[in-house]
Amino acid sequence: MKEQLEAIRAGALAAIGAAGNTGELEALRVQYLGKKGELTAVLKQMGKLSAEERPVMGQMANAVRAEVESAIERQSAVLAEKALEERLEAEALDITVPGRTHKLGRRHPMYTALDEIKEIFISMGFTVLDGPEVELASYNFDKLNAPEGHPSRDWSDTFYFDEDSRVMLRSQTSPMQVRAMETMELPIRIIAPGRVYRKDEVDATHSPMFHQVEGMVIDKNVTMADLKGTLNTVVEQLYGKGTKTRFRPHHFPFTEPSCEMDVQCHKCGGVGCPTCKGEGWIELLGAGMIHPRVLEMAGIDPEVYSGWAFGIGLERTAMRRFKIADLRLIFENDVRFLEQF
Repeated sequence: MKEQLEAIRAGALAAIGAAGNTGELEALRVQYLGKKGELTAVLKQMGKLSAEERPVMGQMANAVRAEVESAIERQSAVLAEKALEERLEAEALDITVPGRTHKLGRRHPMYTALDEIKEIFISMGFTVLDGPEVELASYNFDKLNAPEGHPSRDWSDTFYFDEDSRVMLRSQTSPMQVRAMETMELPIRIIAPGRVYRKDEVDATHSPMFHQVEGMVIDKNVTMADLKGTLNTVVEQLYGKGTKTRFRPHHFPFTEPSCEMDVQCHKCGGVGCPTCKGEGWIELLGAGMIHPRVLEMAGIDPEVYSGWAFGIGLERTAMRRFKIADLRLIFENDVRFLEQF
């Protein structure tokens, strides 16, 4: 048995030292140390030895096992280091080879316009608010003085979720004005940007989903002159000094008096073209003094406080800001269009 153990030790050490990869090394471990390995087979013969020989052979067998296991560990470390060197060599980078140019993304023109609007109003002391796009009719219409039967509440204009016309995709961000009046302390100066939804046909200046920026000021002694002065200042900061605007009388249920503000068409300079539908002007926003009844419904005394509000179309602002002729380009995600900005 002694000769067998010596032969196993010598053969195992030689084979382990010559193993070229981890697969071969594992096979050798099984061959010599496994349940059916050569060393195990020898140990099964221990019962045939005399009582004096067993301790001697058992000690020798344990020494052979320990030596083989140590050899396997050493060779495993050698193979691991060799594999790492081969990997590093295979994955080596040639720093003299020119690198690949990575294209950088650009901010969408509409959000560039929104950031500029936010910056202008924040510099004037306004707070930016955000609110739900799924809205209640009480906030979208009732508390804005648009009663049952008002044309804006028709199913042909508004996306409703229920047959009772009480839950909808908001058609304006004006509900945030009501929420601000109900929760904020006076005086109030806020803007509320966000997505809104109306059943409009898609054309060069309309979309069923678009973006608005609503604004509102409530304080003592606020007048229409404050509204016009603020909006003209904003437009000049967006489009440049001397930008031409016009205010036209209009009607909104939540403002009295009401107006619409137009900017001169950037495409034709006021002559008339398809972008402005031949009018020379593009409607930019609706505005007016907040209706006293709207203030009363929000718990604000209209005899003490007054305010103004406006709602501006963000897409149209971007169109004028970047001289975009067709609103549909903003939503089509054509890289050729977006790369221009």
